[in-house]
Amino acid sequence: MKVGVVGASGYVGGETLRLLVNHPDVEISMVTSRQHVGEYLHRIQPSLKGFTDLTFSELDYDKLTDKCDVVFTAVPHGTATEIVKALYDRGVKVIDLSADYRLHNQDAYDKWYGWEHPHPDYLEKSVFGVPELHREEIKKAQLVSCPGCMAVTSMLALAPLIKNDLIDTDHIIVDSKIGSSGAGSGSGTAHAMRAGVIRPYKPAKHRHTGEIEQELSEIAGSKIRVSMSPHAVDVVRGILCTNHTFLKKDIEEKELWKIYRQAYGEERFVRLIRDKKGLYKFPDPKFLVGSNFCDIGFDLDEDNNRLIALSASDNLMKGAAGSAIQNMNVMCGFDEMDGLRYTPLTPV
Repeated sequence: MKVGVVGASGYVGGETLRLLVNHPDVEISMVTSRQHVGEYLHRIQPSLKGFTDLTFSELDYDKLTDKCDVVFTAVPHGTATEIVKALYDRGVKVIDLSADYRLHNQDAYDKWYGWEHPHPDYLEKSVFGVPELHREEIKKAQLVSCPGCMAVTSMLALAPLIKNDLIDTDHIIVDSKIGSSGAGSGSGTAHAMRAGVIRPYKPAKHRHTGEIEQELSEIAGSKIRVSMSPHAVDVVRGILCTNHTFLKKDIEEKELWKIYRQAYGEERFVRLIRDKKGLYKFPDPKFLVGSNFCDIGFDLDEDNNRLIALSASDNLMKGAAGSAIQNMNVMCGFDEMDGLRYTPLTPV
């Protein structure tokens, strides 16, 4: 399978390339960057030294169409709309890592992103790229839009609870902690301002809320509202979502185990973490770095009828490039773990 990557000079593009160079069924045919045309990839992405001699090309739709069966678009939000449409119209399979085709409703872009989508008729052509929720649709898709990192991490923990009608869907609180790489390579955030930080940002109306509400409402068959508040923390990679939910009925721990196992027992990239012994009893992003896993656990607060669903992932992997490769594998009929057979890096 010949693939291309559009916009590969950032963290997400670099991570996508790192996975593709080791994929057994893939040849990277073309990589583009507006700023680095003619430069070797490893000059911008040093980890690729010795793995490829490719250079960055300018964006040329005809060349991409001729050279590539699948194209990943890893450009900033708001700039992918025209690129994705142009490639889609040429019959290329597209996996978009921006937010530009995640939401199904045109009005949602005005609400969550503050701009009017220029191609609303293409929103219905896009499949939301979470194989654990939409595998059959992804198999038949030409356009897959990868989820936001905090969105996929929280919704995987919440989806089984909603599917089984366990929780009050009017009161769901998602408290997310995310590392600095989630801000992108061009954020310019100085180390002096990131070290030792637990900083709330966009504590109300964060744009990933729209994705979570969209997907969970689809599962429930009715409108669900989510209150989400993210925090920047002093790590480079990783997300921990503490999802506060309130039970509609009493439930025992063993019943919750059964529900999560029924949902994810066959899933290759979801691990259930709740250990009675040891220091690491619940999901911890430290033990996910470099992997495509989402770890899910839970705890019960009977005094307040509260179920805390905990989920963790690497924001550059399951939250971005890892999901993109997993989606490609599903679209193209490869083994879902191809290019993703990495255990987490420990220690980091």
